[in-house]
Amino acid sequence: MQSRQVTVLGECVADVFADARSGPPHPGGQDRAGAVAGDPAQGLRLHALPGGGPANTAAGLARLGTPTRLLARLSGDVFGRLFRAHLLHSGVDLTDAPVAAEPSTLAVADIDATGQATYSFHAEGTADWQWTRAELDRAGLGDAVCVHSGSLALAREPGGPLLEEFLAAARPRATVSIDPNVRPALVDPAVYRRRLPGWCAVADILRLSEDDLRVLAPGTGVEEACASLHAAGARLVVITRGAHGAFASLDGRTVSVPGVPTHVVDTVGAGDSFTAGLLHFLGERELLGGRLEDLRLSDVTAACAFAVHVAALTCAVAGPNPPWARQVASIHGGMSTPADSPGQRNPSGPRR
Repeated sequence: MQSRQVTVLGECVADVFADARSGPPHPGGQDRAGAVAGDPAQGLRLHALPGGGPANTAAGLARLGTPTRLLARLSGDVFGRLFRAHLLHSGVDLTDAPVAAEPSTLAVADIDATGQATYSFHAEGTADWQWTRAELDRAGLGDAVCVHSGSLALAREPGGPLLEEFLAAARPRATVSIDPNVRPALVDPAVYRRRLPGWCAVADILRLSEDDLRVLAPGTGVEEACASLHAAGARLVVITRGAHGAFASLDGRTVSVPGVPTHVVDTVGAGDSFTAGLLHFLGERELLGGRLEDLRLSDVTAACAFAVHVAALTCAVAGPNPPWARQVASIHGGMSTPADSPGQRNPSGPRR
């Protein structure tokens, strides 16, 4: 059996939420994260969870049972220590993750009534973007069958171009997966549009959300967008569609996979969990390790269906908290959904 290890390359970010349960509700307040809690004169209590798209995907992969190594610059500050403990608990290999002198990146989340999050970032001069060639050379590719990257670390200077070089060097030996995870509040969309063709040229798998697509190609339909991305080099393009599931195109042959009902707490990290589920499924079937030569559309359909359920389980809990293998063990036999709990039940799939 070939190696199943996946190397994930990118950032760890502290997802910071307002704690609406920290005191009695203010007469004019609300009861959701991101709202004023208690007496405003006493300030706002914040709750920090380990996040960041690549780190979420790495944790999701490891929890599902895929041997996973994360290359991330982890700060030595209080948030960096939180990241390290969380990732090690999830089973992620941090052997080659540098300890960085710079502070951690913070993303302050504001959750709306539907569970969707918008972010404000504290990211200037932080650890995640300061990669050096020496750090990446020390880490090396190892025996990874797949390298996954994307998000802010791939788009921001000065480290982004070095990560692009790492992916290009990995391509002769490993499947390359990229999730752009567009953040227009922090990176000019023009940067993503300029770099996207180069990413497609090295990527075998490209995962985008509908939100990403609206920023990258306004007014473009999913099939037209997939055709353009295939022409640039990506063989498998997956567009996640929130409550409506996912749309996938393998060399122009397409399939749609529906969302599943779940009780939505929030959608933070659901798209990252989708990617983890997709790569885990393909790796389990030994379909990673090259240019997806043996991948069939039926494999893509099954992988996306599995990934949608993994994402739905993430939506059913607070924050970027991907499920463990034991929580999705019944997926192969019947693809169960999270147990009902009080409150609204909505169709759910991978979201931002």
